[in-house]
Amino acid sequence: MYVDKSRSNDQNDKAEIAGTRNTITHGVIWKSLILYVLPLIMGTFFQQLYNTVDAVVVGRFVGKEALSAVGGTSAMLVNVFVGFFVGLSSGAGVVVAQYYGAQKADDVHKTVHTAIFMSIVSGVILTLVGFFMMPVFSVWMKTPDDVLDLTITYLRIYAIGMIPNLIYNMGAGILRAVGDSKRPLYFLVVSCITNIILDIVFVLVLGLGVVGVAAATIICQIISAILVIFTLSKTKNIYRFSPKDLRAHKKHLLRILSLGIPAGVQSLMYSSSNVLIQTAINEFGTDAVAAWAAYAKIDSLFWMVSSSFGIGVTTFVGQNYGAGLYKRVRQCVRQSALIMTLVTIAFSIAFYIFGAQAFQLFTTDPEVMAIGDKMLHYLCPFYITYTAIELFSGSLRGMGDSVRPMIISILGICCLRVLWILFAVPVWHYIETIEFSYPLTWITTSILFIGYYFWYIKRRNIN
Repeated sequence: MYVDKSRSNDQNDKAEIAGTRNTITHGVIWKSLILYVLPLIMGTFFQQLYNTVDAVVVGRFVGKEALSAVGGTSAMLVNVFVGFFVGLSSGAGVVVAQYYGAQKADDVHKTVHTAIFMSIVSGVILTLVGFFMMPVFSVWMKTPDDVLDLTITYLRIYAIGMIPNLIYNMGAGILRAVGDSKRPLYFLVVSCITNIILDIVFVLVLGLGVVGVAAATIICQIISAILVIFTLSKTKNIYRFSPKDLRAHKKHLLRILSLGIPAGVQSLMYSSSNVLIQTAINEFGTDAVAAWAAYAKIDSLFWMVSSSFGIGVTTFVGQNYGAGLYKRVRQCVRQSALIMTLVTIAFSIAFYIFGAQAFQLFTTDPEVMAIGDKMLHYLCPFYITYTAIELFSGSLRGMGDSVRPMIISILGICCLRVLWILFAVPVWHYIETIEFSYPLTWITTSILFIGYYFWYIKRRNIN
């Protein structure tokens, strides 16, 4: 049994656990959920902000080729590799949340150290794979010749920062799993401000271009990793991190992997299908690639809110499920559905009306802006069809079911999307045909998730 010897009174630990847990397992759900999710949204906003600042700086002050390099092929490949690990870390978050909700101190301690150990090992592997293989993938994706060298340069430098990147993601996931969504926000604010300053210095002052943007990103990732490890090391709670205890515990590693691998594979397949879409976009030339890159930065505002609610639902369901509060689990899902629907409608309306102005942040090229505006107007009305995917997949992961949601996502999103790109796009060779792969797969997968969720809770008697 793990005992935190830095505490003289064990009851203080229990009081601290209960104090954090009360906002999730007790009280008004929708208020607690919003208060929990708001820091997540702000944190994701700042994470997206420094990625967006990268795109703004290179797009406005270096050129559309640099914008294509940072936001096109490279962004898709980074999502593939990092996305898989983020899926693994979500498994660790669920395990921590369930143990924390059940007040199992020893299991929380072992899960935390196993998760951090896993992030370091994964970081080493991804650094090597990223540095040597991402350039090869860039060529396979038919990256336009005028941006290929810049893309390869950016990816190789980015790969060097994989270890701190993964450590931060895992550590932040642990903090969120125990109900602390504020401190990851503070870390990202610091990181974002640092990135903006470094972008200005490296690109505008020193003229380093894409190299400067990539170097600034690595430095910010290191700062974020240091802050999250320092926080975990200094806490008095049972999720405290101690370097001397860093190792993999077989039981907890297997449980993390059992939940995390399906989520990781789901993310990997999702990102891989997006890589195929990026490859199809690349065939339309640099203007289309730059427009798609700028659209992705604007579009990310919606996804950061959606994913934050997904994390919130997973944490709320995980802790209440671990505590045996099944009625509250259902209430979490219903109230989250209403909030997410209202937020999604608001985003769709705002994007449709003000989307054209947003593209001016990234480029002054009229052709790029025109293509991007059409992309945004085409896709934003369909955002509502994605809500059920984030809601129900997060809920099911919180209850410990991640294999079948993975299968649903692979079939409904990945396989269908790949088939559409391979067979429909060559027949109707338009950008709109590529874009239609999103609403097609969102609608199909949402229907599958809705049916499976209600079957699951009825079968498990979660009432």
